[in-house]
Amino acid sequence: MAPAITLAAEAPKLSAANTGFMLICSALVLIMTPGLAFFYGGMVRVKSTLNMLMMSFISMGIITILWVLYGFSLAFGTDHGSIIGWTSNWVGLSNIGLTELWPGYTIPIFVFMIFQLMFAIITPALISGALADRVKFTAWSLFIALWATVVYFPVAHWVWGAGGWAFDLGVIDFAGGTAVHINAGAAALGVILVIGKRVGFKKDPMRPHSLPLVMLGSGLLWFGWFGFNAGSWLGNDDGVGALMFVNTQVATAAAMLAWLIYEKIRHGAFTTLGAASGAVAGLVAITPSGGAVSPLGAIAVGAIAGVLCAMAVGLKYRFGYDDSLDVVGVHMVGGVIGSLLIGLFASGKGQSTVEGLFYGGGLTQFWKQCAGVFAVLAYSLIASAVLAFLIDKTIGMRVTEDEEIAGIDQAEHAETAYDFSGAGGGAARTAVPGPVADAETKKVDA
Repeated sequence: MAPAITLAAEAPKLSAANTGFMLICSALVLIMTPGLAFFYGGMVRVKSTLNMLMMSFISMGIITILWVLYGFSLAFGTDHGSIIGWTSNWVGLSNIGLTELWPGYTIPIFVFMIFQLMFAIITPALISGALADRVKFTAWSLFIALWATVVYFPVAHWVWGAGGWAFDLGVIDFAGGTAVHINAGAAALGVILVIGKRVGFKKDPMRPHSLPLVMLGSGLLWFGWFGFNAGSWLGNDDGVGALMFVNTQVATAAAMLAWLIYEKIRHGAFTTLGAASGAVAGLVAITPSGGAVSPLGAIAVGAIAGVLCAMAVGLKYRFGYDDSLDVVGVHMVGGVIGSLLIGLFASGKGQSTVEGLFYGGGLTQFWKQCAGVFAVLAYSLIASAVLAFLIDKTIGMRVTEDEEIAGIDQAEHAETAYDFSGAGGGAARTAVPGPVADAETKKVDA
């Protein structure tokens, strides 16, 4: 993410080009949430498909309203103690002029606000993949409202807000390795440690019901991620956004190939699920680092993330935590990898002159990255576990065991993803009255 305030010789003027570019990037980031819904929705069993889709879609409603009311002010308002922001004039987005610029940049505050809203929407949606099959929709809705308020808004201020402690320390997070991916992955781990495993975990088959949906979702994520990453420089004047665009493609390709090679060696096959998961792992890892590394560095970041994330997804079976759709293994681990590798691969020729260990800069930046990574990880994990515990002890987090076995879609939404009643078959014919039924039976016999 570009610095919140940049000193310049003369006050910047509104740029129609940068404003239009950022609005397009905002729309690209928004489409990532439906893409995530398809990605997760294809990975679950048929009986959980709609619930998985809704857990992402509801974030677009709840977080939007909270962001307008107070979230933007908490995340990017005037700093208070390096922990939280607050600007009362921004509550309800009041007292913001149409052409009033984000300080130091050429885009209106409204444009910066809407771009950041899309990040706030997708971050809690990422958590949902770890909780498939077993969480009440009302409890989930309450959780993401509380989580955004207690965790996401403050962490966004730490990392990107002027005066935030991580921002002032010099932690590099171009587009969300700490604030988005580590934050969401650690939250997922905290919640699943509280609510427990799915019925039949490690016993019943829980294979994806629609790999084409998974591939569609990953494709939409890959497409939207260019807005997520390249747009985070808040303009298109100096080539840094273009570097980030290039590195996003390069690292994602490298991670996908690395994951496929690893699973061919480890499991004997190149799978579509592996291709999709590897691509997402690369996208996650390059998100914090893409503005600081060269394209060759991006290949290294992607390849390392592809292999290590592929290895990490199996840890849930070893340690017994039920991370349903590998949010911890891909997003938390991928975010940690991408953030820490800045301390090794930063070239000094991208978003700043900071150099990593392999470019002669020593370990100074590496230790700064460690501080940001592990502070966000610990805070999100603990705070998320506490929130889940409180909700579980009040309204309850989980559906009943019978509802989980029968299918959460029917229990929570009174719908099913696929209706085969009009596809013909014996059941449909027996519903036809008397003589007509006999005629239909003769047709079938013939």
